[in-house]
Amino acid sequence: MLKELIDKIYLDRDKDREQHHFYITDAGKCSRAIFFKFKNIPRERMAPEVLRMFDHGDYIQMQIISNLFSLGIVRASEIKIPPQELISGRADAIITLNNELYVVDFKSMNSMVFKGLSQPKEDNINQIQLYLHFFKIPKGIILYINKDTLELKEFLVEYNPAIAQKLLKDLSDLKTKIESNIVPLRIPGYPDDWQCQYCQFKEICQIAGGREISFSEFQKKVEAQNKVSEV
Repeated sequence: MLKELIDKIYLDRDKDREQHHFYITDAGKCSRAIFFKFKNIPRERMAPEVLRMFDHGDYIQMQIISNLFSLGIVRASEIKIPPQELISGRADAIITLNNELYVVDFKSMNSMVFKGLSQPKEDNINQIQLYLHFFKIPKGIILYINKDTLELKEFLVEYNPAIAQKLLKDLSDLKTKIESNIVPLRIPGYPDDWQCQYCQFKEICQIAGGREISFSEFQKKVEAQNKVSEV
């Protein structure tokens, strides 16, 4: 009854949508998964409880930003990067501490992941590097929040232009592949990389194979697999 109605809200919100531009959260991520999103390839559905956990994390972050506002150190929140063609993104906050500007990025996670965190995660570093690049701010803070206990961990990140430029180049190269209908290589760590473990395109990626192929060849492989499954 009520559960089904609530689940439907979340499932409807998570319907497949064709992606038309890169987000900063795509930086350093699996090129093939991003390609599939751009082509609106059917993906494995997320469970409603997982989607609710994302909402829960957002609510916790709103509470934290409210606390920072009360300290009078927030200069901007939910601020978009300057408009440009390749990528879009929105930083959680820009604050002032000891007369220095910092970009702050909030990340919430469960206790198991939080307790094992001794340094910032690589994908989080990639994201904040691009924020620092576009806002021309030399320092950032990644603030991790334990969703189960509300404990906090923070890590200072300094702008590294080499990292930022490589991330932008990789996205530019991927844009060319998307426009040319070339399915990228599998991620080097396949199938053990953490991205593979949680990927919504696991089955379709396996059908595509490991090498770079044309989108038309990929579609033929999928059609052939579907015919086998129907037999």
